[in-house]
Amino acid sequence: MTVSLEVAEGVGTLRLDRPPMNALDIATQDRLKELAEEATRREDVRAVVVYGGEKVFAAGADIKEMQAMDHTAMVLRARALQDAFTAVARIPKPVVAAVTGYALGGGCELALCADFRIAAENAKLGQPEILLGLIPGAGGTQRLARLVGPSKAKDLIFMGRMVKADEAERIGLVDRVVPAAEVYPQAHAWAAQLAQGPALALRAAKEAIDTGLETDIDTGLAVERNWFAGLFATEDRERGMRSFVEEGPGKAKFL
Repeated sequence: MTVSLEVAEGVGTLRLDRPPMNALDIATQDRLKELAEEATRREDVRAVVVYGGEKVFAAGADIKEMQAMDHTAMVLRARALQDAFTAVARIPKPVVAAVTGYALGGGCELALCADFRIAAENAKLGQPEILLGLIPGAGGTQRLARLVGPSKAKDLIFMGRMVKADEAERIGLVDRVVPAAEVYPQAHAWAAQLAQGPALALRAAKEAIDTGLETDIDTGLAVERNWFAGLFATEDRERGMRSFVEEGPGKAKFL
């Protein structure tokens, strides 16, 4: 299979495996959506790592497959393309992208769907679709601008240029740069730590932040208020506050 879901220590790893460059063809997109939805449903998956392997994250769409598509074919496919990536973005659990090598086009767009991005020192990211006479079509124009701001997003998308890991970190496209051998271990450790946390509170935090970025502040505050009050009905809230009072901060066990 071109994408697999492996679960260990509460962490589900969505692993791309389509050598040599993890090109995101239609079958891979559909499988990614299927497994992202599975990760959403599974109670034993409490956090997710998206990983392309030691050499490359994903070098983009399958250009040969796209070249054969006309306007009608892409009109019929474009929503499914976006839906595959949105399924990853809407996993209601912490998601980290472990980026090695190239993350270009659809690969960069997939990394943008994560909550946190750890990149190898040799990573290169970008949205080169303009060089094909296109624009990003799997969320790049929207998620990149929200992440790094419109001016930086326009620079990358207009120019179609790749950025190295140090620049990507500087502009906020990635959050941490580490040696290539440490990318997956650090991503898994980040996810494993959060997998031990209060699942409903993490879900609430993610939804409140993401919803707030997409709407006005009053609506965002209403979402936050409703989640905040609702969490007072959870066992995790009782456990966390009891532990704080009896043992001090940071000692609660939520599993």
